[in-house]
Amino acid sequence: MAMRNKLFVVAAVLCVSVFAATQTVASNFRPRASDLGLKVGILPAGPLNAITDVSGVEVGQTTIIRGDDIRTGVTAVVPHPGNLYQEKVPGAVFVSNGFGKLAGSTQVEEMGNVETPILLTSTTSVPRVADAVISYMLALPGNEEVRSINPVVGETNDGYLSDIRGRHITPDDVFAAIKNAKGGPVEEGAVGAGTGTVAFGWKGGIGTSSRRLPASLGGYTVGVLVQTNFGGVLMIAGAPVGQELGQYYLRKELSQSVNGVGGEKDRADGSCMMVVATDAPLDARNLKRLAARALLGMARTGSSGSNGSGDYVIAFSTAPQVRIHASEKSLTQSMEVLTNDAMSPLFEAVIEATEEAIYNSMFKATTVTANGHTVEALPIDKTVVILKEHRVIK
Repeated sequence: MAMRNKLFVVAAVLCVSVFAATQTVASNFRPRASDLGLKVGILPAGPLNAITDVSGVEVGQTTIIRGDDIRTGVTAVVPHPGNLYQEKVPGAVFVSNGFGKLAGSTQVEEMGNVETPILLTSTTSVPRVADAVISYMLALPGNEEVRSINPVVGETNDGYLSDIRGRHITPDDVFAAIKNAKGGPVEEGAVGAGTGTVAFGWKGGIGTSSRRLPASLGGYTVGVLVQTNFGGVLMIAGAPVGQELGQYYLRKELSQSVNGVGGEKDRADGSCMMVVATDAPLDARNLKRLAARALLGMARTGSSGSNGSGDYVIAFSTAPQVRIHASEKSLTQSMEVLTNDAMSPLFEAVIEATEEAIYNSMFKATTVTANGHTVEALPIDKTVVILKEHRVIK
Protein backbone atom coordinates (compact mmCIF):
# COMPACT_ATOMS: atom_id res chain seq x y z
CA MET A 1 0.00 0.00 0.00
CA ALA A 2 2.83 2.39 0.87
CA MET A 3 4.50 1.66 -2.47
CA ARG A 4 1.21 2.24 -4.30
CA ASN A 5 0.76 5.61 -2.53
CA LYS A 6 4.31 6.55 -3.45
CA LEU A 7 3.68 5.72 -7.10
CA PHE A 8 0.47 7.76 -7.02
CA VAL A 9 2.33 10.78 -5.64
CA VAL A 10 5.08 10.48 -8.26
CA ALA A 11 2.49 10.19 -11.04
CA ALA A 12 0.64 13.22 -9.71
CA VAL A 13 3.84 15.25 -9.58
CA LEU A 14 4.69 14.21 -13.13
CA CYS A 15 1.23 15.22 -14.33
CA VAL A 16 1.55 18.59 -12.64
CA SER A 17 5.04 19.05 -14.12
CA VAL A 18 3.85 18.21 -17.63
CA PHE A 19 0.86 20.53 -17.22
CA ALA A 20 3.10 23.33 -15.96
CA ALA A 21 5.49 22.82 -18.86
CA THR A 22 2.57 22.91 -21.29
CA GLN A 23 1.26 26.08 -19.71
CA THR A 24 4.72 27.68 -19.91
CA VAL A 25 5.08 26.85 -23.60
CA ALA A 26 1.62 28.25 -24.30
CA SER A 27 2.17 31.41 -22.29
CA ASN A 28 5.58 31.97 -23.92
CA PHE A 29 4.26 31.65 -27.45
CA ARG A 30 5.45 34.56 -29.54
CA PRO A 31 4.24 35.23 -33.07
CA ARG A 32 6.12 35.71 -36.29
CA ALA A 33 5.45 38.92 -38.23
CA SER A 34 3.01 37.12 -40.52
CA ASP A 35 1.07 35.74 -37.54
CA LEU A 36 0.18 39.34 -36.66
CA GLY A 37 -1.08 40.01 -40.17
CA LEU A 38 2.02 42.06 -40.99
CA LYS A 39 2.65 42.01 -44.74
CA VAL A 40 6.15 43.10 -45.66
CA GLY A 41 6.41 44.15 -49.28
CA ILE A 42 4.47 42.91 -52.30
CA LEU A 43 5.90 39.48 -53.11
CA PRO A 44 4.51 36.25 -51.68
CA ALA A 45 6.55 34.23 -49.19
CA GLY A 46 7.44 30.61 -49.77
CA PRO A 47 5.46 27.85 -48.00
CA LEU A 48 7.58 28.05 -44.83
CA ASN A 49 8.54 31.72 -45.15
CA ALA A 50 12.09 30.59 -44.37
CA ILE A 51 15.49 30.17 -45.99
CA THR A 52 14.69 26.47 -46.23
CA ASP A 53 12.10 27.29 -48.91
CA VAL A 54 15.13 27.32 -51.22
CA SER A 55 15.40 23.71 -52.34
CA GLY A 56 18.19 21.76 -50.64
CA VAL A 57 19.04 24.37 -48.00
CA GLU A 58 19.21 23.03 -44.46
CA VAL A 59 19.62 24.77 -41.09
CA GLY A 60 20.97 23.33 -37.86
CA GLN A 61 21.47 25.01 -34.48
CA THR A 62 23.16 24.36 -31.17
CA THR A 63 21.90 26.47 -28.28
CA ILE A 64 24.16 26.67 -25.23
CA ILE A 65 22.59 27.77 -21.93
CA ARG A 66 24.60 27.00 -18.81
CA GLY A 67 24.60 28.54 -15.36
CA ASP A 68 24.04 32.26 -14.92
CA ASP A 69 26.48 33.55 -17.51
CA ILE A 70 26.57 31.40 -20.66
CA ARG A 71 24.03 32.21 -23.39
CA THR A 72 25.60 31.46 -26.75
CA GLY A 73 25.48 28.99 -29.61
CA VAL A 74 26.03 28.05 -33.24
CA THR A 75 23.82 28.25 -36.32
CA ALA A 76 24.73 26.33 -39.48
CA VAL A 77 23.33 27.05 -42.95
CA VAL A 78 24.05 24.17 -45.32
CA PRO A 79 23.59 25.04 -49.03
CA HIS A 80 22.96 21.43 -50.05
CA PRO A 81 23.15 18.05 -48.27
CA GLY A 82 26.02 16.70 -50.38
CA ASN A 83 29.80 17.12 -50.07
CA LEU A 84 30.22 20.89 -50.43
CA TYR A 85 33.93 20.70 -51.14
CA GLN A 86 33.38 18.32 -54.03
CA GLU A 87 30.32 20.23 -55.24
CA LYS A 88 30.88 23.89 -54.46
CA VAL A 89 28.18 26.53 -54.86
CA PRO A 90 28.69 30.01 -56.32
CA GLY A 91 28.95 32.56 -53.52
CA ALA A 92 29.67 36.18 -52.73
CA VAL A 93 30.18 38.45 -49.73
CA PHE A 94 29.08 42.05 -49.37
CA VAL A 95 30.40 44.15 -46.49
CA SER A 96 28.47 47.22 -45.34
CA ASN A 97 30.55 48.07 -42.26
CA GLY A 98 33.48 45.79 -41.60
CA PHE A 99 33.71 45.90 -37.82
CA GLY A 100 33.52 42.12 -37.57
CA LYS A 101 35.20 38.79 -38.14
CA LEU A 102 34.00 36.89 -41.19
CA ALA A 103 36.43 34.01 -41.63
CA GLY A 104 36.87 32.79 -45.18
CA SER A 105 35.54 35.94 -46.83
CA THR A 106 38.63 36.73 -48.90
CA GLN A 107 38.65 33.37 -50.66
CA VAL A 108 34.93 33.63 -51.38
CA GLU A 109 35.60 37.08 -52.82
CA GLU A 110 38.52 35.84 -54.91
CA MET A 111 37.22 32.49 -56.15
CA GLY A 112 33.48 33.17 -56.17
CA ASN A 113 32.38 29.98 -54.43
CA VAL A 114 31.49 28.48 -51.03
CA GLU A 115 32.86 25.05 -50.15
CA THR A 116 31.68 24.49 -46.55
CA PRO A 117 28.54 25.00 -44.49
CA ILE A 118 28.15 28.63 -43.39
CA LEU A 119 28.43 28.94 -39.61
CA LEU A 120 27.33 31.82 -37.36
CA THR A 121 28.48 32.12 -33.76
CA SER A 122 29.91 34.40 -31.06
CA THR A 123 32.76 36.80 -31.89
CA THR A 124 35.58 35.23 -29.91
CA SER A 125 34.57 31.70 -30.93
CA VAL A 126 35.10 32.23 -34.67
CA PRO A 127 38.56 30.55 -34.74
CA ARG A 128 37.34 27.55 -32.76
CA VAL A 129 34.27 27.12 -34.95
CA ALA A 130 36.38 27.47 -38.11
CA ASP A 131 38.75 24.79 -36.83
CA ALA A 132 35.82 22.45 -36.16
CA VAL A 133 34.39 23.05 -39.65
CA ILE A 134 37.77 22.11 -41.14
CA SER A 135 37.80 18.89 -39.11
CA TYR A 136 34.25 18.09 -40.20
CA MET A 137 34.99 18.65 -43.89
CA LEU A 138 38.30 16.75 -43.91
CA ALA A 139 36.55 13.73 -42.38
CA LEU A 140 33.90 13.48 -45.11
CA PRO A 141 34.16 10.52 -47.48
CA GLY A 142 35.71 11.72 -50.72
CA ASN A 143 37.88 14.36 -49.05
CA GLU A 144 40.75 12.06 -48.11
CA GLU A 145 43.20 13.88 -50.38
CA VAL A 146 42.01 17.42 -49.60
CA ARG A 147 44.74 19.67 -48.17
CA SER A 148 42.98 23.03 -47.93
CA ILE A 149 39.52 23.96 -46.69
CA ASN A 150 38.02 27.47 -46.57
CA PRO A 151 35.52 27.56 -43.67
CA VAL A 152 33.03 30.43 -43.78
CA VAL A 153 32.24 31.59 -40.24
CA GLY A 154 30.49 34.82 -39.26
CA GLU A 155 29.71 36.30 -35.87
CA THR A 156 28.11 38.90 -33.68
CA ASN A 157 29.14 39.89 -30.18
CA ASP A 158 26.97 38.29 -27.48
CA GLY A 159 29.16 39.53 -24.61
CA TYR A 160 26.41 41.50 -22.88
CA LEU A 161 24.44 38.36 -22.03
CA SER A 162 27.18 35.75 -22.15
CA ASP A 163 30.68 35.11 -20.89
CA ILE A 164 32.26 35.82 -24.25
CA ARG A 165 35.81 35.57 -22.92
CA GLY A 166 35.18 31.96 -21.96
CA ARG A 167 34.81 30.89 -25.61
CA HIS A 168 32.45 28.09 -24.71
CA ILE A 169 31.78 26.68 -28.19
CA THR A 170 33.25 23.18 -28.59
CA PRO A 171 33.84 21.08 -31.73
CA ASP A 172 30.93 18.86 -30.70
CA ASP A 173 28.64 21.91 -30.66
CA VAL A 174 29.67 22.69 -34.24
CA PHE A 175 29.38 19.09 -35.40
CA ALA A 176 25.88 18.87 -33.87
CA ALA A 177 24.70 22.02 -35.65
CA ILE A 178 25.93 20.74 -39.02
CA LYS A 179 24.87 17.11 -38.63
CA ASN A 180 21.41 18.03 -37.31
CA ALA A 181 20.78 20.52 -40.10
CA LYS A 182 17.54 19.84 -41.91
CA GLY A 183 14.97 21.40 -44.17
CA GLY A 184 11.55 22.46 -42.93
CA PRO A 185 10.65 25.11 -40.34
CA VAL A 186 13.53 27.01 -38.74
CA GLU A 187 13.56 27.80 -35.04
CA GLU A 188 13.84 31.55 -34.46
CA GLY A 189 14.55 34.00 -31.67
CA ALA A 190 16.98 33.36 -28.80
CA VAL A 191 18.43 30.17 -30.25
CA GLY A 192 21.70 29.06 -31.83
CA ALA A 193 23.98 31.96 -32.66
CA GLY A 194 21.22 34.33 -31.56
CA THR A 195 20.97 33.03 -27.99
CA GLY A 196 22.78 36.03 -26.47
CA THR A 197 22.22 38.82 -29.00
CA VAL A 198 20.46 42.20 -28.63
CA ALA A 199 18.60 44.18 -31.32
CA PHE A 200 17.43 47.78 -30.90
CA GLY A 201 17.80 47.30 -27.13
CA TRP A 202 15.41 44.34 -27.08
CA LYS A 203 16.24 40.67 -27.39
CA GLY A 204 17.46 39.83 -30.87
CA GLY A 205 18.35 36.47 -32.32
CA ILE A 206 17.87 34.28 -35.37
CA GLY A 207 15.19 35.16 -37.89
CA THR A 208 14.31 33.98 -41.37
CA SER A 209 11.96 34.73 -44.26
CA SER A 210 11.59 34.06 -47.98
CA ARG A 211 10.06 35.44 -51.15
CA ARG A 212 9.00 33.68 -54.33
CA LEU A 213 8.84 35.28 -57.76
CA PRO A 214 5.87 34.64 -60.04
CA ALA A 215 6.31 32.06 -62.79
CA SER A 216 6.50 34.81 -65.40
CA LEU A 217 9.70 36.01 -63.72
CA GLY A 218 11.22 32.55 -63.35
CA GLY A 219 9.46 31.34 -60.21
CA TYR A 220 12.71 31.61 -58.26
CA THR A 221 12.89 31.68 -54.45
CA VAL A 222 15.08 33.90 -52.28
CA GLY A 223 15.52 32.97 -48.63
CA VAL A 224 17.28 34.94 -45.89
CA LEU A 225 18.49 34.02 -42.41
CA VAL A 226 19.76 36.72 -40.04
CA GLN A 227 21.63 36.92 -36.74
CA THR A 228 20.58 40.28 -35.26
CA ASN A 229 22.71 42.17 -32.77
CA PHE A 230 22.54 45.83 -33.79
CA GLY A 231 20.78 49.07 -32.93
CA GLY A 232 19.24 52.26 -34.23
CA VAL A 233 15.68 53.54 -34.31
CA LEU A 234 13.34 50.57 -34.74
CA MET A 235 10.85 50.90 -37.59
CA ILE A 236 8.38 48.15 -38.43
CA ALA A 237 6.88 48.50 -41.89
CA GLY A 238 7.30 52.26 -41.55
CA ALA A 239 5.78 52.54 -38.07
CA PRO A 240 8.07 54.32 -35.55
CA VAL A 241 7.92 51.54 -32.98
CA GLY A 242 11.20 52.39 -31.26
CA GLN A 243 10.26 56.02 -30.74
CA GLU A 244 6.77 55.27 -29.49
CA LEU A 245 8.11 52.66 -27.07
CA GLY A 246 10.65 55.21 -25.85
CA GLN A 247 13.72 53.16 -26.72
CA TYR A 248 15.99 54.29 -29.57
CA TYR A 249 19.44 55.55 -30.52
CA LEU A 250 20.23 59.15 -29.43
CA ARG A 251 17.14 59.28 -27.21
CA LYS A 252 19.07 60.75 -24.28
CA GLU A 253 20.86 63.31 -26.43
CA LEU A 254 17.60 64.51 -27.95
CA SER A 255 15.60 64.75 -24.73
CA GLN A 256 16.56 66.77 -21.67
CA SER A 257 13.97 64.87 -19.68
CA VAL A 258 15.93 61.62 -19.94
CA ASN A 259 18.42 61.18 -17.12
CA GLY A 260 21.57 59.09 -17.16
CA VAL A 261 23.14 57.34 -20.10
CA GLY A 262 21.31 55.41 -22.74
CA GLY A 263 23.28 52.24 -22.08
CA GLU A 264 22.58 49.00 -23.94
CA LYS A 265 18.97 49.91 -24.64
CA ASP A 266 19.68 53.01 -26.71
CA ARG A 267 22.91 52.04 -28.46
CA ALA A 268 23.48 51.70 -32.18
CA ASP A 269 26.60 49.53 -32.19
CA GLY A 270 26.46 45.84 -32.84
CA SER A 271 26.34 43.63 -35.90
CA CYS A 272 24.06 41.81 -38.27
CA MET A 273 24.96 38.69 -40.22
CA MET A 274 22.73 37.98 -43.21
CA VAL A 275 22.81 34.74 -45.20
CA VAL A 276 21.01 34.83 -48.55
CA ALA A 277 20.12 31.70 -50.52
CA THR A 278 18.47 31.45 -53.92
CA ASP A 279 17.72 28.77 -56.47
CA ALA A 280 18.12 31.29 -59.28
CA PRO A 281 21.14 30.40 -61.46
CA LEU A 282 23.46 33.28 -60.55
CA ASP A 283 27.21 33.66 -60.86
CA ALA A 284 29.33 35.23 -58.12
CA ARG A 285 29.11 38.70 -59.65
CA ASN A 286 25.33 38.88 -59.56
CA LEU A 287 25.24 37.14 -56.18
CA LYS A 288 27.27 40.04 -54.84
CA ARG A 289 24.78 42.47 -56.33
CA LEU A 290 21.98 40.48 -54.67
CA ALA A 291 23.83 40.52 -51.35
CA ALA A 292 24.20 44.30 -51.51
CA ARG A 293 20.42 44.73 -51.69
CA ALA A 294 19.91 42.82 -48.43
CA LEU A 295 21.31 45.90 -46.69
CA LEU A 296 18.32 47.89 -47.98
CA GLY A 297 16.06 45.51 -46.07
CA MET A 298 18.14 46.01 -42.95
CA ALA A 299 17.96 49.78 -43.43
CA ARG A 300 14.16 49.65 -43.56
CA THR A 301 14.12 48.31 -39.99
CA GLY A 302 15.84 51.45 -38.69
CA SER A 303 19.47 50.36 -38.46
CA SER A 304 21.91 53.20 -37.91
CA GLY A 305 24.82 51.33 -39.51
CA SER A 306 27.02 52.67 -36.75
CA ASN A 307 30.79 52.84 -36.51
CA GLY A 308 30.82 49.76 -34.28
CA SER A 309 28.49 47.64 -36.38
CA GLY A 310 29.75 44.70 -38.41
CA ASP A 311 27.19 44.14 -41.14
CA TYR A 312 27.89 41.34 -43.61
CA VAL A 313 25.91 39.47 -46.25
CA ILE A 314 26.85 36.03 -47.58
CA ALA A 315 24.89 34.98 -50.68
CA PHE A 316 24.91 31.71 -52.59
CA SER A 317 22.99 29.92 -55.34
CA THR A 318 21.83 26.31 -55.09
CA ALA A 319 21.01 25.94 -58.80
CA PRO A 320 22.62 22.63 -59.90
CA GLN A 321 23.80 24.03 -63.24
CA VAL A 322 26.07 26.63 -61.64
CA ARG A 323 27.82 24.39 -59.11
CA ILE A 324 31.56 23.86 -59.36
CA HIS A 325 32.60 20.21 -59.31
CA ALA A 326 36.05 19.51 -57.88
CA SER A 327 36.44 16.47 -60.12
CA GLU A 328 36.03 18.57 -63.26
CA LYS A 329 39.48 19.28 -64.70
CA SER A 330 38.42 21.02 -67.90
CA LEU A 331 40.08 24.37 -68.67
CA THR A 332 36.70 25.91 -69.48
CA GLN A 333 33.23 25.85 -67.97
CA SER A 334 29.95 26.48 -69.71
CA MET A 335 26.79 27.38 -67.76
CA GLU A 336 23.56 29.30 -68.17
CA VAL A 337 23.08 32.16 -65.72
CA LEU A 338 20.55 34.93 -65.38
CA THR A 339 21.26 38.17 -67.19
CA ASN A 340 21.62 41.51 -65.46
CA ASP A 341 18.19 42.54 -66.70
CA ALA A 342 16.62 39.61 -64.84
CA MET A 343 18.02 40.69 -61.47
CA SER A 344 15.65 43.46 -60.38
CA PRO A 345 12.81 41.18 -59.18
CA LEU A 346 15.35 39.20 -57.14
CA PHE A 347 16.59 42.47 -55.63
CA GLU A 348 13.05 43.24 -54.46
CA ALA A 349 12.72 39.72 -53.08
CA VAL A 350 15.89 39.90 -50.97
CA ILE A 351 15.00 43.34 -49.60
CA GLU A 352 11.59 42.16 -48.42
CA ALA A 353 12.86 38.84 -47.03
CA THR A 354 15.69 40.49 -45.10
CA GLU A 355 13.38 43.07 -43.55
CA GLU A 356 10.89 40.43 -42.41
CA ALA A 357 13.62 38.08 -41.17
CA ILE A 358 14.88 40.83 -38.85
CA TYR A 359 11.38 41.40 -37.48
CA ASN A 360 10.98 37.65 -36.94
CA SER A 361 14.25 37.50 -34.99
CA MET A 362 12.79 39.99 -32.50
CA PHE A 363 9.15 38.88 -32.45
CA LYS A 364 10.14 35.28 -31.67
CA ALA A 365 12.84 36.12 -29.10
CA THR A 366 12.03 35.81 -25.40
CA THR A 367 13.41 37.80 -22.47
CA VAL A 368 16.86 36.59 -21.39
CA THR A 369 18.62 37.18 -18.06
CA ALA A 370 22.28 36.25 -17.82
CA ASN A 371 25.77 37.58 -17.15
CA GLY A 372 24.32 40.12 -14.70
CA HIS A 373 21.95 41.66 -17.26
CA THR A 374 18.38 41.28 -18.45
CA VAL A 375 17.30 42.05 -22.00
CA GLU A 376 13.55 42.22 -22.40
CA ALA A 377 11.74 40.77 -25.39
CA LEU A 378 10.03 43.26 -27.69
CA PRO A 379 6.61 43.84 -26.04
CA ILE A 380 4.18 42.27 -28.49
CA ASP A 381 0.97 43.82 -27.12
CA LYS A 382 2.33 47.37 -27.17
CA THR A 383 3.87 46.84 -30.58
CA VAL A 384 0.57 45.59 -31.99
CA VAL A 385 -1.18 48.73 -30.71
CA ILE A 386 1.39 50.93 -32.46
CA LEU A 387 1.15 48.94 -35.69
CA LYS A 388 -2.63 49.25 -35.65
CA GLU A 389 -2.48 52.98 -34.95
CA HIS A 390 -0.27 53.41 -38.00
CA ARG A 391 -2.51 51.11 -40.08
CA VAL A 392 0.28 48.61 -40.66
CA ILE A 393 -1.98 45.79 -39.49
CA LYS A 394 -5.74 45.65 -38.96
